[in-house]
Amino acid sequence: MKKFALLTNYSKDKRLVYTRMIKTYITENGGSYWIPRYISEPDKDGDQRYDFSDMPEDIECVLVLGGDGTLLQAARELLQRHIPLLGINLGTLGFLTSAEKSELPKCLDSVLDDSCSIDERMMLEGVAYHGSEKIQMNIALNDVIIARAGFSRLVELKIYVNGELLSIYNADGIIVSTPTGSTGYSLSAGGPIIFPQTDVIVITPICPHSLQARSLVVSGEDRIMIEIGRRRKTQKEEAMVTFDGRSAQELETGDRIEIYKAQETTQLIRLKGRSFYQALQNKIGTA
Repeated sequence: MKKFALLTNYSKDKRLVYTRMIKTYITENGGSYWIPRYISEPDKDGDQRYDFSDMPEDIECVLVLGGDGTLLQAARELLQRHIPLLGINLGTLGFLTSAEKSELPKCLDSVLDDSCSIDERMMLEGVAYHGSEKIQMNIALNDVIIARAGFSRLVELKIYVNGELLSIYNADGIIVSTPTGSTGYSLSAGGPIIFPQTDVIVITPICPHSLQARSLVVSGEDRIMIEIGRRRKTQKEEAMVTFDGRSAQELETGDRIEIYKAQETTQLIRLKGRSFYQALQNKIGTA
Protein backbone atom coordinates (compact mmCIF):
# COMPACT_ATOMS: atom_id res chain seq x y z
CA MET A 1 0.00 0.00 0.00
CA LYS A 2 1.36 3.40 -0.97
CA LYS A 3 -1.63 5.76 -1.07
CA PHE A 4 -3.12 6.75 2.26
CA ALA A 5 -5.82 8.91 3.73
CA LEU A 6 -4.92 10.33 7.14
CA LEU A 7 -7.75 10.92 9.61
CA THR A 8 -6.67 12.57 12.86
CA ASN A 9 -8.60 13.17 16.06
CA TYR A 10 -7.21 16.65 16.69
CA SER A 11 -8.23 16.61 20.35
CA LYS A 12 -5.83 13.69 20.90
CA ASP A 13 -3.00 14.96 18.69
CA LYS A 14 -3.29 18.65 19.51
CA ARG A 15 0.24 19.55 18.44
CA LEU A 16 0.05 17.18 15.45
CA VAL A 17 3.20 15.44 16.63
CA TYR A 18 2.11 12.00 15.40
CA THR A 19 0.33 13.31 12.32
CA ARG A 20 3.49 15.05 11.12
CA MET A 21 5.59 12.01 11.97
CA ILE A 22 3.38 9.79 9.80
CA LYS A 23 3.28 12.27 6.91
CA THR A 24 7.07 12.47 6.86
CA TYR A 25 7.57 8.71 7.11
CA ILE A 26 5.10 7.95 4.32
CA THR A 27 6.69 10.39 1.86
CA GLU A 28 10.23 9.30 2.74
CA ASN A 29 9.27 5.72 1.94
CA GLY A 30 7.72 6.34 -1.46
CA GLY A 31 4.12 6.78 -0.42
CA SER A 32 1.62 9.61 -0.64
CA TYR A 33 -1.15 10.86 1.63
CA TRP A 34 -4.39 12.82 1.50
CA ILE A 35 -5.97 14.63 4.45
CA PRO A 36 -9.70 15.50 4.53
CA ARG A 37 -10.72 19.05 5.23
CA TYR A 38 -11.63 19.55 8.89
CA ILE A 39 -15.05 21.10 9.55
CA SER A 40 -14.85 23.13 12.73
CA GLU A 41 -18.53 22.79 13.66
CA PRO A 42 -19.20 19.35 15.24
CA ASP A 43 -22.10 17.17 14.15
CA LYS A 44 -25.24 16.63 16.23
CA ASP A 45 -23.48 13.92 18.26
CA GLY A 46 -20.60 16.28 19.12
CA ASP A 47 -18.12 14.47 16.88
CA GLN A 48 -15.49 16.14 14.74
CA ARG A 49 -16.53 16.38 11.10
CA TYR A 50 -14.47 15.84 7.99
CA ASP A 51 -15.17 16.52 4.33
CA PHE A 52 -14.56 13.37 2.29
CA SER A 53 -16.21 14.68 -0.88
CA ASP A 54 -12.94 15.06 -2.79
CA MET A 55 -11.25 11.94 -1.47
CA PRO A 56 -9.18 10.34 -4.29
CA GLU A 57 -10.58 7.09 -5.68
CA ASP A 58 -7.18 5.37 -5.51
CA ILE A 59 -6.74 5.60 -1.72
CA GLU A 60 -5.67 2.16 -0.51
CA CYS A 61 -5.75 2.58 3.26
CA VAL A 62 -7.11 5.00 5.86
CA LEU A 63 -4.84 5.65 8.84
CA VAL A 64 -7.02 6.63 11.80
CA LEU A 65 -5.24 8.45 14.64
CA GLY A 66 -7.28 8.55 17.82
CA GLY A 67 -9.11 5.85 19.73
CA ASP A 68 -11.96 3.42 19.26
CA GLY A 69 -14.47 6.26 18.95
CA THR A 70 -12.54 7.84 16.09
CA LEU A 71 -12.29 4.48 14.34
CA LEU A 72 -16.03 3.85 14.72
CA GLN A 73 -16.72 7.27 13.23
CA ALA A 74 -14.42 6.51 10.27
CA ALA A 75 -16.14 3.16 9.72
CA ARG A 76 -19.53 4.90 9.49
CA GLU A 77 -18.44 7.80 7.29
CA LEU A 78 -16.41 5.67 4.87
CA LEU A 79 -18.81 2.74 4.74
CA GLN A 80 -19.44 2.95 1.01
CA ARG A 81 -15.75 3.29 0.13
CA HIS A 82 -14.75 -0.24 1.18
CA ILE A 83 -11.25 0.91 2.16
CA PRO A 84 -9.27 -0.88 4.90
CA LEU A 85 -8.81 1.06 8.14
CA LEU A 86 -5.75 0.99 10.38
CA GLY A 87 -6.36 2.41 13.84
CA ILE A 88 -3.45 3.96 15.72
CA ASN A 89 -4.33 4.43 19.37
CA LEU A 90 -3.63 7.86 20.85
CA GLY A 91 -6.04 7.37 23.73
CA THR A 92 -6.09 5.00 26.68
CA LEU A 93 -7.80 1.64 26.08
CA GLY A 94 -8.32 0.73 22.43
CA PHE A 95 -9.67 -2.65 21.34
CA LEU A 96 -10.37 -1.71 17.72
CA THR A 97 -7.13 0.10 17.07
CA SER A 98 -4.35 -2.16 15.75
CA ALA A 99 -1.27 -0.24 16.92
CA GLU A 100 -0.10 2.00 19.71
CA LYS A 101 1.60 5.36 19.07
CA SER A 102 4.79 3.91 20.55
CA GLU A 103 4.90 1.43 17.66
CA LEU A 104 5.35 4.06 14.98
CA PRO A 105 6.97 3.68 12.46
CA LYS A 106 7.04 -0.13 12.75
CA CYS A 107 3.31 -0.40 12.05
CA LEU A 108 3.67 1.81 8.96
CA ASP A 109 6.30 -0.56 7.55
CA SER A 110 3.74 -3.36 7.80
CA VAL A 111 1.27 -1.58 5.52
CA LEU A 112 3.88 -0.07 3.20
CA ASP A 113 5.32 -3.50 2.40
CA ASP A 114 1.93 -5.26 2.44
CA SER A 115 2.91 -7.68 5.19
CA CYS A 116 -0.34 -6.96 7.02
CA SER A 117 -3.69 -8.73 6.60
CA ILE A 118 -7.27 -7.49 6.39
CA ASP A 119 -10.12 -8.66 8.62
CA GLU A 120 -13.75 -8.38 7.50
CA ARG A 121 -15.87 -7.32 10.48
CA MET A 122 -19.61 -7.87 10.72
CA MET A 123 -21.88 -4.84 11.10
CA LEU A 124 -25.45 -4.56 12.35
CA GLU A 125 -28.30 -2.73 10.71
CA GLY A 126 -31.15 -1.43 12.84
CA VAL A 127 -34.54 0.01 11.94
CA ALA A 128 -36.76 1.70 14.55
CA TYR A 129 -40.53 1.88 14.05
CA HIS A 130 -43.31 3.91 15.65
CA GLY A 131 -46.36 1.96 14.54
CA SER A 132 -45.87 1.50 10.80
CA GLU A 133 -43.69 4.61 10.52
CA LYS A 134 -39.95 4.09 10.13
CA ILE A 135 -38.36 6.69 12.45
CA GLN A 136 -34.68 5.69 12.35
CA MET A 137 -32.42 3.49 10.26
CA ASN A 138 -28.71 3.16 10.87
CA ILE A 139 -25.73 0.85 11.00
CA ALA A 140 -23.23 -0.10 13.70
CA LEU A 141 -19.86 -1.82 13.85
CA ASN A 142 -19.94 -2.31 17.63
CA ASP A 143 -23.46 -2.31 18.97
CA VAL A 144 -27.05 -1.14 18.96
CA ILE A 145 -28.14 -0.10 22.46
CA ILE A 146 -31.66 0.46 23.77
CA ALA A 147 -31.56 2.15 27.17
CA ARG A 148 -33.83 4.00 29.52
CA ALA A 149 -33.83 7.76 29.01
CA GLY A 150 -34.22 10.68 31.38
CA PHE A 151 -35.63 9.76 34.79
CA SER A 152 -37.57 6.70 33.66
CA ARG A 153 -37.43 3.61 35.82
CA LEU A 154 -36.66 0.14 34.52
CA VAL A 155 -37.73 -0.35 30.93
CA GLU A 156 -39.69 -3.41 29.90
CA LEU A 157 -38.08 -4.89 26.79
CA LYS A 158 -39.63 -7.72 24.83
CA ILE A 159 -37.04 -9.67 22.84
CA TYR A 160 -38.10 -11.60 19.74
CA VAL A 161 -35.80 -13.75 17.57
CA ASN A 162 -37.11 -14.68 14.13
CA GLY A 163 -40.60 -13.65 15.21
CA GLU A 164 -40.70 -15.77 18.36
CA LEU A 165 -40.77 -14.25 21.85
CA LEU A 166 -37.48 -15.15 23.50
CA SER A 167 -37.55 -13.20 26.75
CA ILE A 168 -38.91 -10.17 28.54
CA TYR A 169 -36.44 -8.06 30.51
CA ASN A 170 -37.10 -5.36 33.05
CA ALA A 171 -33.77 -3.60 32.93
CA ASP A 172 -31.88 -0.36 32.38
CA GLY A 173 -31.58 -1.41 28.77
CA ILE A 174 -30.17 -3.97 26.38
CA ILE A 175 -27.09 -4.22 24.16
CA VAL A 176 -27.13 -6.00 20.82
CA SER A 177 -23.53 -6.34 19.70
CA THR A 178 -21.38 -7.79 16.96
CA PRO A 179 -18.37 -9.97 17.84
CA THR A 180 -16.27 -6.81 17.39
CA GLY A 181 -18.49 -4.99 19.90
CA SER A 182 -18.37 -7.85 22.40
CA THR A 183 -15.24 -6.30 23.96
CA GLY A 184 -17.01 -2.94 24.45
CA TYR A 185 -20.06 -2.03 26.52
CA SER A 186 -21.37 -5.60 26.31
CA LEU A 187 -18.27 -6.86 28.12
CA SER A 188 -18.70 -4.23 30.83
CA ALA A 189 -22.30 -5.40 31.29
CA GLY A 190 -21.18 -9.00 31.81
CA GLY A 191 -21.36 -10.26 28.24
CA PRO A 192 -18.95 -12.81 26.72
CA ILE A 193 -15.89 -12.07 24.62
CA ILE A 194 -16.47 -13.34 21.08
CA PHE A 195 -13.79 -14.01 18.46
CA PRO A 196 -14.19 -11.28 15.79
CA GLN A 197 -14.70 -13.65 12.82
CA THR A 198 -17.50 -15.59 14.54
CA ASP A 199 -20.87 -15.23 12.80
CA VAL A 200 -23.02 -14.50 15.85
CA ILE A 201 -24.89 -11.67 17.55
CA VAL A 202 -24.75 -11.08 21.31
CA ILE A 203 -27.76 -9.86 23.33
CA THR A 204 -26.78 -8.53 26.76
CA PRO A 205 -29.22 -6.97 29.28
CA ILE A 206 -28.06 -3.92 31.23
CA CYS A 207 -28.67 -4.24 34.99
CA PRO A 208 -31.65 -6.61 34.62
CA HIS A 209 -34.09 -6.89 37.53
CA SER A 210 -33.68 -10.66 37.63
CA LEU A 211 -31.40 -13.30 39.10
CA GLN A 212 -31.58 -15.45 35.96
CA ALA A 213 -31.00 -12.92 33.15
CA ARG A 214 -27.86 -13.69 31.14
CA SER A 215 -26.36 -12.74 27.81
CA LEU A 216 -27.68 -14.65 24.82
CA VAL A 217 -25.69 -15.56 21.72
CA VAL A 218 -27.70 -16.11 18.53
CA SER A 219 -26.76 -16.84 14.94
CA GLY A 220 -25.60 -14.03 12.69
CA GLU A 221 -28.45 -14.98 10.36
CA ASP A 222 -31.12 -14.43 13.02
CA ARG A 223 -33.31 -11.33 13.02
CA ILE A 224 -33.90 -9.67 16.38
CA MET A 225 -36.82 -7.47 17.27
CA ILE A 226 -37.03 -5.49 20.51
CA GLU A 227 -40.31 -3.90 21.59
CA ILE A 228 -40.64 -1.25 24.29
CA GLY A 229 -43.07 -2.73 26.82
CA ARG A 230 -45.99 -1.52 28.86
CA ARG A 231 -46.32 1.98 30.19
CA ARG A 232 -46.44 2.57 33.93
CA LYS A 233 -49.33 4.40 35.50
CA THR A 234 -47.34 7.37 36.77
CA GLN A 235 -45.20 8.15 33.75
CA LYS A 236 -44.78 7.66 30.06
CA GLU A 237 -42.29 4.94 29.21
CA GLU A 238 -39.13 6.50 27.82
CA ALA A 239 -36.21 4.82 26.11
CA MET A 240 -33.57 5.64 23.53
CA VAL A 241 -31.77 3.68 20.83
CA THR A 242 -28.21 4.50 19.74
CA PHE A 243 -25.90 3.06 17.07
CA ASP A 244 -22.28 2.85 18.18
CA GLY A 245 -23.21 5.46 20.79
CA ARG A 246 -24.45 7.91 18.15
CA SER A 247 -27.60 8.90 16.25
CA ALA A 248 -29.87 8.73 19.31
CA GLN A 249 -33.59 8.20 18.70
CA GLU A 250 -36.21 8.55 21.45
CA LEU A 251 -38.67 5.69 21.86
CA GLU A 252 -41.92 5.11 23.69
CA THR A 253 -44.20 2.22 24.59
CA GLY A 254 -45.04 0.09 21.57
CA ASP A 255 -42.08 1.27 19.48
CA ARG A 256 -39.89 -1.51 18.15
CA ILE A 257 -36.38 -1.93 16.73
CA GLU A 258 -35.49 -4.61 14.22
CA ILE A 259 -31.80 -5.59 14.21
CA TYR A 260 -30.00 -7.91 11.82
CA LYS A 261 -26.63 -8.48 10.16
CA ALA A 262 -25.88 -5.79 7.61
CA GLN A 263 -24.74 -6.56 4.09
CA GLU A 264 -21.89 -4.09 4.55
CA THR A 265 -18.73 -4.97 6.45
CA THR A 266 -15.83 -2.95 7.83
CA GLN A 267 -12.29 -3.85 6.80
CA LEU A 268 -9.77 -3.56 9.61
CA ILE A 269 -6.05 -4.02 9.06
CA ARG A 270 -4.28 -6.51 11.29
CA LEU A 271 -0.53 -6.09 11.56
CA LYS A 272 1.86 -8.95 10.95
CA GLY A 273 2.34 -11.22 13.93
CA ARG A 274 -0.73 -9.88 15.76
CA SER A 275 -3.70 -11.95 16.86
CA PHE A 276 -6.94 -11.29 18.69
CA TYR A 277 -5.67 -13.28 21.66
CA GLN A 278 -2.55 -11.15 21.93
CA ALA A 279 -4.74 -8.07 21.89
CA LEU A 280 -6.77 -9.51 24.78
CA GLN A 281 -3.62 -10.13 26.78
CA ASN A 282 -2.43 -6.58 26.16
CA LYS A 283 -5.76 -4.88 26.89
CA ILE A 284 -7.24 -7.05 29.64
CA GLY A 285 -4.26 -8.98 30.98
CA THR A 286 -4.09 -12.61 31.95
CA ALA A 287 -5.81 -14.07 34.99
